[in-house]
Amino acid sequence: MKTIKFLMMAAVALMTAVSFTACSDDDDNLSNMERYQRAVDATVKKQKKSDKAILLVAFGSTWQQAYDAFDNTVKEYKAKFPDYDVYLSFSSAICINRAAAGENTAKRNFYEPKYWLEAFGRVKYSEIIVQSMQVIPGEEFSRVVNAMKDFGNNSNGDLDDKYMSEVTLKLGMPLMYTEDDAAILADALHANFKDYVSEGAMLFMGHGNPDEYDTFKANIRYSQLETALQAINTNYFVGTVDMKENFKVQVLERMQNQGIYSGSVFCAPLMSIAGDHAHNDMAGNDDAWDNGFKENEDGEVEDTSWKKYFEHSGYDIDEIDYTDGEAGLVHGLLEYDNIRSIYIQHTEDAEVVDYYHSKYPEE
Repeated sequence: MKTIKFLMMAAVALMTAVSFTACSDDDDNLSNMERYQRAVDATVKKQKKSDKAILLVAFGSTWQQAYDAFDNTVKEYKAKFPDYDVYLSFSSAICINRAAAGENTAKRNFYEPKYWLEAFGRVKYSEIIVQSMQVIPGEEFSRVVNAMKDFGNNSNGDLDDKYMSEVTLKLGMPLMYTEDDAAILADALHANFKDYVSEGAMLFMGHGNPDEYDTFKANIRYSQLETALQAINTNYFVGTVDMKENFKVQVLERMQNQGIYSGSVFCAPLMSIAGDHAHNDMAGNDDAWDNGFKENEDGEVEDTSWKKYFEHSGYDIDEIDYTDGEAGLVHGLLEYDNIRSIYIQHTEDAEVVDYYHSKYPEE
């Protein structure tokens, strides 16, 4: 009898081992796309508490300060929209991969919007709001739009047709979607930086699109923002790291055209979070000075931060006194209550879209 019992236990153990091996082999054979989709599906199934969802889509980052800003934004969204489940997505594959590898911080997994939208369709959320966390409706915003188009057209072909015909899909616009939005942002920025602009030149560094990727011709929002800010105080200037004819070199030219050749200069990122661009391109110590600067073919001085460029140009770079007190720390836009409120208003104003026909003309 003991022999029979032992043989039965051995058989069960063998079957269990085979079962685990098969699962492991199956996991090993999954493509990354399938693996990511499974991970997102599991997260959505676990966290689904409502019939409606909000997906915040940011470009991404690998900085802990940025993660904190995103986490706090998600927390605020959950408080403002209690009837919605709130999720966060990155659109940048580079940021996703580096975050998963723990480049600067502990490892964290973020996924592209397409995985979240597919998962939402599988659990059949009745309403989905996708909120772009971009500053302008440029190249990165177009990725958000394209992900929504693919979902709206059931590009994987595996979602229920009846559900797809009934689901409400909405899009929340970027911070400066229109010229009126630029004026609203100007007022918010002045509320945050009025003490500094009274002491010297207050410079904002946005990202911008290269000319060949200026989707929806969005670069003009930076110029419109500077116009709106200068209507408040002429010491405000807005430049970018990627918009041709609006690099730091052109910002300096505009300052000098207004007779500002010396004095205090304050710099702040015009980006949703403070990451590589803010800490390195703006506030870093890269310096290509060699008894002068050499501009590249696009009219920009490469390998030199804004801080070093304006120091060599005769200005005093003064740090902004943030309340958390860490020397040299810079804040992204999402770290300001009044600017998060603008994003939240855009979510409340989100437009219903039917992506069977494109919302935007192909460009």
